[in-house]
Amino acid sequence: MTEKVFYQDSYQKTLRSEVVEVLDNGVILAATIFYPLGGGQPGDSGRLTIGGRHYRVVDTRYAQDRQNIIHFLEEQDLDRIHPGDPVDMEIDWVRRHRLMRMHTSMHLVCSLIDAQATGGAVGETESRLDFDLQGQVVDKEQLTAGLNALVAKAIPVSIGAITDEELERNPALVRTMSVQPPRGQGSVRTVSIENTDYQPCGGTHVRNTAEIGRLIVTGLKNKGRQNKRITLALVEP
Repeated sequence: MTEKVFYQDSYQKTLRSEVVEVLDNGVILAATIFYPLGGGQPGDSGRLTIGGRHYRVVDTRYAQDRQNIIHFLEEQDLDRIHPGDPVDMEIDWVRRHRLMRMHTSMHLVCSLIDAQATGGAVGETESRLDFDLQGQVVDKEQLTAGLNALVAKAIPVSIGAITDEELERNPALVRTMSVQPPRGQGSVRTVSIENTDYQPCGGTHVRNTAEIGRLIVTGLKNKGRQNKRITLALVEP
């Protein structure tokens, strides 16, 4: 099972590990700082150095067993890579930090809209959330102002966990219907924006809302009779 170092410290940019398995188009490592696609957040990109050669990581995803993580490589010839080889890795930090800023900003949106989220996707500079508004009216300028007020408050963001049983007793904690937290492992990871938002989430986040920077709601679009899509962007990526 790949050790998920990105959960221990989502700000860690480099790591030394070793190759566990070589696939046709990528490698599985013993430990990684590369976040795999999940929860609406894209997988990380970056670079691996193995045997003095550099390999470009173009995507990161869970293997079918959901225990190991595959680092997909741009190079086609992986014959020089072998299990047990030491590997030095480095994520594309600027891209990762943008995704962290955007993911935390989406939780801020959830704190300002009293409706069930039906879907969403984290982008590097622009993201979207869909809500079942049930006739509720959302004003783009007011939402933008509300988001920037929360950013300016410099609210601490912390990571925690609750048991599967606690989550079952509090189903309203799951804000996005299309992204259900994994159950069956005893505990579920949570993200708390102090006195603002609390929900299960497996993504990477900033430590403080001040890191996000100014936001702008770029669009409100109907996606069905009740569903409304809200898009937001970083003013300074």
